[in-house]
Amino acid sequence: MKEIIKALKSKFSKIEEGLGGEFEEISNFIFMNPELSGVEYVASAYLIDYMKSHGFSVTGSYCDYDTAFRAEYVLGTGQGPTIAFLAEYDALPITKIQKIGPNRTVKSIVPGHSCGHNWISASTAGVCTCISKLEGIDGKVVLIGTPAEETVGSKVDMVKAGAFDDIDIVIQPHLEGFTDINSTALASDAIEFRFSGKATHAASYPHKGINALDAVQLMFSGVNAMRQQLKDDVKICGIISSGGEAPNVIPDYASCRYSIRSAERSYLNEVSQRVVNCARGAELMTGAQMTYEYFENPTDDILNVEILQALLKENMIAEGIQNIRDNIVMPTGSSDIGNVSQVCPTMYFEIDIEADGPFFTHEDIALDYVNSPYAYKKMHQVIRIMGNMAIDLLSDSRRVDEIKKQHMQSRSILGS
Repeated sequence: MKEIIKALKSKFSKIEEGLGGEFEEISNFIFMNPELSGVEYVASAYLIDYMKSHGFSVTGSYCDYDTAFRAEYVLGTGQGPTIAFLAEYDALPITKIQKIGPNRTVKSIVPGHSCGHNWISASTAGVCTCISKLEGIDGKVVLIGTPAEETVGSKVDMVKAGAFDDIDIVIQPHLEGFTDINSTALASDAIEFRFSGKATHAASYPHKGINALDAVQLMFSGVNAMRQQLKDDVKICGIISSGGEAPNVIPDYASCRYSIRSAERSYLNEVSQRVVNCARGAELMTGAQMTYEYFENPTDDILNVEILQALLKENMIAEGIQNIRDNIVMPTGSSDIGNVSQVCPTMYFEIDIEADGPFFTHEDIALDYVNSPYAYKKMHQVIRIMGNMAIDLLSDSRRVDEIKKQHMQSRSILGS
């Protein structure tokens, strides 16, 4: 069996080398045609056409998202494991400065791939394509296009719609300034609170008014007082999104938005409820009526599986990657990949782009690198790593069963 796997990996490498130019073109096309979250029509259509050209059966408008899709290829009898790779392709709003005179510039907000989703799409489409060219393995390889990662987090809705119910293993990479096989993410709730009061003239009839802005301010005071009694991993960030129209009119409407995060979903649920209680207290104190709703999907923390991590590390080392960070580092951001990891064994990892300067995702400096020779070199390496990892899994269904068992045990321990 070892010799067979070795031969498959050698074949995969040759296939990747032959198709590498196509994968670079995918990265370049999506980079040059950036689209914001939820309107990635060009990118999704391009990826769908590409996967169809390599014999994949494709379902568009997947899970009721116009720009989501599922591309599937049956290997052999199709009775083996189903391995899915996730593509992201939404861009971020970035600031563009244009010089229009010797002493004058104008700023505009335009889409740009400062998070490197063009690279993710190329890498995951590439590995799926190469796997589909292999013979002698059974199972299915699936590319799932997941839009709007930067905003609402489509994967949350796709999880609810059952998109991952028939998937055995999920794999997704991300460019970074370091290599990490123990990726973490904060569970996150994004809640908007709305207060309705009664408008009156602030000087003539203040006693007849109900000040909605007072309710927002009191809520902020309550949340700020609560911070001292929270765990260190909790992050609460808030803004006033509406606070009235004129200072001489008592506001009859005011609203605020909070981003509430914690390292674990179970504790975040407690914290979010306490924030809601602060809003209810402000409602009681002022008489303004309060309502609230989530303006983005709630995201969960990432649940890692040790067997998958060990397999990834083994294949990274085989491809010459040595400086691998596998210790637990306090998470700082959030992602809808966490929700996927709660229902399906998921290997989400970050890979060092190894550029000649500092690389920070979500910052404009990343635009210089995510479609560069550095990114292309790393893309080919990552495709080989993910492909070799998939070959290991597709060739050993018992290992896949062990991974799924360990995943279920971890969920049980966490009370999922």
